[in-house]
Amino acid sequence: MNTDSLTAEPLGAGVVKRPTRLADGRELIYFDDPGTALGAERAVDARTLDPRPTTATMRQDVLTGDWITVASNRQNRAFLPPAHLDPLSPQTPTNPSEIPSLYDVAVFENKSPSFGPALDVATSDAPAAVDPPQSDDDLEHLGLGRTRTSVGRCEVVCFSPAHEGSFGSLSRTRARTVIEAWADRTAALSALPGIRQVFPFENRGQEIGVTLPHPHGQIYAYPYVTPRTHRLLDTISRTSNDLFARILAFESAGERVVLRGEHWTAFVPFAARWPVEVHVLPHRHVADLARDDRRRARRARAVLPAAAARHRRTV
Repeated sequence: MNTDSLTAEPLGAGVVKRPTRLADGRELIYFDDPGTALGAERAVDARTLDPRPTTATMRQDVLTGDWITVASNRQNRAFLPPAHLDPLSPQTPTNPSEIPSLYDVAVFENKSPSFGPALDVATSDAPAAVDPPQSDDDLEHLGLGRTRTSVGRCEVVCFSPAHEGSFGSLSRTRARTVIEAWADRTAALSALPGIRQVFPFENRGQEIGVTLPHPHGQIYAYPYVTPRTHRLLDTISRTSNDLFARILAFESAGERVVLRGEHWTAFVPFAARWPVEVHVLPHRHVADLARDDRRRARRARAVLPAAAARHRRTV
């Protein structure tokens, strides 16, 4: 097995970032726990892989204005494989998975993305799209048969090398590493040309279409502002810029608070849509995880996994 000594980039809370590449050129980033037993040497991905698929196409639903990605390459992705063929576990001689080495947390570009790899303009590791969105006005214009290239990026975030689990089952140390990875990738993806929104989320449960039981999430870098966020921004414009602060004060005075920390509060919202639903708000305005200061972001490691663990026990 060939190995490579990866460059270390220290992040907050003692987490270390080590970037590398998979055999087909996709980016792979290891995020090491503080005090990890893992060294700088990581196995090189020696697989022979097919070329990356062409970037998908978005189609506009003229009835709603929503853009729908049609990505035929996703039909070939792994579907509920047995543990010994888990594509998110570290590679073994009998399992040519996506991650060559043992890891704490790993992030890599999705092999079957809904968005990307093309971007608005070419970069060192992404081609230019043939027909990218031209502007917000271009995306909002309604018309029959309108299409655009699905520029953007989709990344997989592996929370653990273990085959089963979830964010709610992680230790506080590992949850801190995942949060640092989210913040790092939010900043990096937000800087890519043509990206208008970055959204980290967890995948869990066959009922909603998850095809891998491995504890993982994804990060989508969208070429548009998603419909729910559009509605939220419209609500803020019709009420006040301090809407979230007023929501936090309202909920904090009620009986639906699940957890309250120094910098974050988790609560069941007044108008919950789902049988089990928890919102988590910071105690001050921040644009995203990447622009919250590290001390407050680290405090999230106490609230987020605890709230997720309670959710997991409930369902």
